[in-house]
Amino acid sequence: MDKLTIFTGTSNTALARNICKELKIDLGDLKVDNFTDGETRIKINENVRGKDVFIIQSTCSPANHNLMELLIMIDATRRASARRITAVLPYFGYARQDRKDQPRVPITAKLVANLITRAGADRILTIDLHAGQIQGFFDVPLDHLYAVSIFVDYFKKKKLKDIVIVSPDVGGIKMARAYAKRFEGGLAIVDKRRISDTQAEAMHIMGDVKGKNVIIVDDIIATAGSIVEAISALKKNGAKDIYAAISHPVLCGPAMERLKGANLKELVVTDTIPVSEEKKMANVTQLSVASLLAEAIKRIHDEESVSALFE
Repeated sequence: MDKLTIFTGTSNTALARNICKELKIDLGDLKVDNFTDGETRIKINENVRGKDVFIIQSTCSPANHNLMELLIMIDATRRASARRITAVLPYFGYARQDRKDQPRVPITAKLVANLITRAGADRILTIDLHAGQIQGFFDVPLDHLYAVSIFVDYFKKKKLKDIVIVSPDVGGIKMARAYAKRFEGGLAIVDKRRISDTQAEAMHIMGDVKGKNVIIVDDIIATAGSIVEAISALKKNGAKDIYAAISHPVLCGPAMERLKGANLKELVVTDTIPVSEEKKMANVTQLSVASLLAEAIKRIHDEESVSALFE
C-alpha cells in the first residue's frame, strides 16, 4: 500500500477522507487554490514518481470548475511521473448529454470523456452512470460500480412488506429490475412525457401498486420534476408509503421546494455528491459509498477482480 496515493479536489473532500479512512492511509498532500484572475492552481506537495495514483473528484455543480480541477490534477500527476493515474468519478457530470436527441446539439458526455483521457487518465472508476453506453465513450479501461447493494441493505433493515420497485421512466427499467430481483418484489413503470429539461408529466402507471409500499429508483434527482409527478401518479393509483432511492443528489433549481410539497415518506441518496445544509430535510437520508469505492480502489491497486464486488 506504500505505492498507493489518493488525491482529491474540492468537490467532495468528505468522501475522499472517508475512503482513506477505510483504506487506513492518509489523504495525499495536494494544494488547490486560484490565481487572482480565477484560474485554478494545483500543486502536489509530495513525491508521486512511480506511484499508483487515484484522483477523487465528482464533476457536480459547479461542473465546469470541478471538471477543470480534475483535468489539471491529472495533468500535474502525469507530469510528476506517476506510474498509473485512475480518475475516480463518484458522479460523472454531463452524462445526460449522451446522444443527439435534437438537431445541432453536442454529445458532451463523449467530449468530457475525451478530455479526461487526453489529460492523462489511465483508468476510470465511477458509480451508476446515467447511461450504460457512456462506458464506451472512454478509450481507457472503466470500472462501473453500482449503489444497489447499499440501498438494498438500508431498506431491508426497515423490513417493509409488499414492496414494489418503480422506475420513473422507461429508460430506468433495467435498474429497477435489478432492485426488484434483490427485494423479491414487484415491478412497475411510470409512463411519462418530458415537456422540458426541468418539467415532466406522468401519464399512467404500468404495474400494480395499489396498497403497496413503493420504492422509486433512479440514478439522478436534479430538479425533482419527474419524481414529484411519479409520486402524484402513484398516489392516485393507490400506493401506500412512497420511498425514493436515488444515487446522485444533484438537487438543483426548484428541487427542494417540489420535494417539500410531495407525498414522499423518505428520500434516500448517496454521498457521491455532497448535500449542503440548506438542502437537507428531515426525510432525506444520505448513505455513504466510501466503503464500496475503497474496496474497488484496493482491488484495482492489487490487480484483483472488481467484478467480484457484484457477485
